Amino acid sequence: MTTPTLSARDQAALDYHSQPMPGKIATAITKPCATQAELSLAYTPGVAVPVLAIKDDPRAAYLYTGKGNLVGVISDGTAVLGLGNVGPLAGKPVMEGKGVLFKRFANVDVFDIEVQAESPQAFIDTVARIAPTFGGINLEDIAAPHCFEIEAALQARLDIPVFHDDQHGTAIIIGAGLLNALELQGKKLADARIVCLGAGAAGIASMRLLVALGATRENIMLVDRKGVIHSGRDDLNVYKQEFAVATERRTLVDAMTGADVFIGVSGPDLVSREALAAMAPRPVVFALSNPVPEVRPELAREVRDDLIMATGRSDYPNQVNNVLGFPFIFRGALDVQAKSINREMQIAAVEALRQLAHQPVPAEVLQAYGVDSLAFGPGYIIPKPFDPRLIAHVPPAVARAAITTGVARAPWPAHYPAF
Repeated sequence: MTTPTLSARDQAALDYHSQPMPGKIATAITKPCATQAELSLAYTPGVAVPVLAIKDDPRAAYLYTGKGNLVGVISDGTAVLGLGNVGPLAGKPVMEGKGVLFKRFANVDVFDIEVQAESPQAFIDTVARIAPTFGGINLEDIAAPHCFEIEAALQARLDIPVFHDDQHGTAIIIGAGLLNALELQGKKLADARIVCLGAGAAGIASMRLLVALGATRENIMLVDRKGVIHSGRDDLNVYKQEFAVATERRTLVDAMTGADVFIGVSGPDLVSREALAAMAPRPVVFALSNPVPEVRPELAREVRDDLIMATGRSDYPNQVNNVLGFPFIFRGALDVQAKSINREMQIAAVEALRQLAHQPVPAEVLQAYGVDSLAFGPGYIIPKPFDPRLIAHVPPAVARAAITTGVARAPWPAHYPAF
């Protein structure tokens, strides 16, 4: 049997994950343990004291254990990146990668948990049973429509934040970028006709958030593999039915005719020249399929010189990247021991990201991206992931919304700016 030859990039990826030791994350000891006295404090008999304190008051776990800074990144492996249902074990490198991002960008610790579950209910029960370990749970790479059922059930059962990043993380970055793009195009969200290609987790969650931000539901048209999601179809699950509209439009070109906004969370090269040409003047196009977008920027600009465009890729301007959101959203939620990440906290994150893109970009960001200048405009509608200001802007906004809406259990952190 011949071993396939790997490209240099593929081999570099394998080497990165295997050398000098397998995997990307590990645990670390946060207290000294070099003497007999320290050992007796770390374990028996000293450990009995915080045990009894937590027994008497469960909230003491936030004071005496790492719970308050620990997020479980949990997946069943049914929708891993663009690779589909690869299973929980094969999805582990992605979950470890999520741990790297949490730690690198917001100093949040992570245990990645891969669950072999025969049903959504089995997954729900498993996560609920291990939830006392964590200060929050980030659900990851779970296929629609089960992801909606799973998240809702866990949010109802648990008193810590449960956040499906493929839904809400994507939606939050889309929301921030779209508000800025529409501003530049001289349009308002309430008036915009919006087409979303892709009616899975990201698509439905994004449309729900846009409605919460002020979009008009009747102006939204969802499109799946079978065409426009309209009220005459009898093959829609309850989540797609939420956005079914009464219309004679059936194809993607039909839907995009006269549209102000296109959002793609689907697959590569699905948007034609004809569809782009049919959009309204000064359109906004978010083609977020990775690694190949629904329409490539070079082609889009050949057809429309009046568009503002974003993709999911780092080699084009305006990357819609979830790392702008989830580390900082959880940082804010954990810092006030929030019981949930509610809609108001999500909107606060949108607004913090939107506003940050309007501010002058510091030299260290320019240096990190090898550019001479960046300023709010068609090529810069959302902050860059390596912008160090994100940690100072997004967590306090999220924490403030948690306190204001009554889901915080801890006071405003002393290291935050004044409330």
